[in-house]
Amino acid sequence: MAILKFRVYFEEDDSIYRDVAVKHTQTFLQLHQVILKAYEFDSKHQATFYRSNDHWQRGREISLEKYDKPYKVAPLLMADTVIRSEIFDPNQKFVYVYDFVKNWSFLVELINVAKEDSSKLDYPAVVKVEGIAPSQYGTKGLVGDKLTEIEEKYDLTKGTEGFGVEGEVGESEEGEEEAGEGGEGGEGGESTEEEIL
Repeated sequence: MAILKFRVYFEEDDSIYRDVAVKHTQTFLQLHQVILKAYEFDSKHQATFYRSNDHWQRGREISLEKYDKPYKVAPLLMADTVIRSEIFDPNQKFVYVYDFVKNWSFLVELINVAKEDSSKLDYPAVVKVEGIAPSQYGTKGLVGDKLTEIEEKYDLTKGTEGFGVEGEVGESEEGEEEAGEGGEGGEGGESTEEEIL
């Protein structure tokens, strides 16, 4: 049984993508569901795939259902269309559009075909996550693991003691140098050190 690995790019930022793996005998409905899971979107809205080419032009639709809109050719339905039936190229591409009001668009590209499945995975599966997904309904609050992930990536925990301390020490050091340069008795220098301590 062949395992197809697709890279699903967020159309507006190709540094954000998810790799998903599906069996070639699974349907576009299952591919649709794993993409939503990978991007943490709900499944309440309309969706469609378009067959595509190297220029990401939109061809025939493979739709969640037949919608009330004009079609040049009747769409295939996701639940009835097996993925292998639409693979014509080793780098086969699809454009996936979710929620026709918000118009979330993703570029889906076949990046690998493996002959054997991994017994550890339950297909379809999300196998790689890169970048922070866009929020489906506006700004996403960074909590828990996501915030920790960002803190680690950008080392946000460094220097959390505050900015004022460093500036104050710098000013005291300047004062110390000035007192030392005056040369009249060491008492001025000592009192500055006591203030710092």
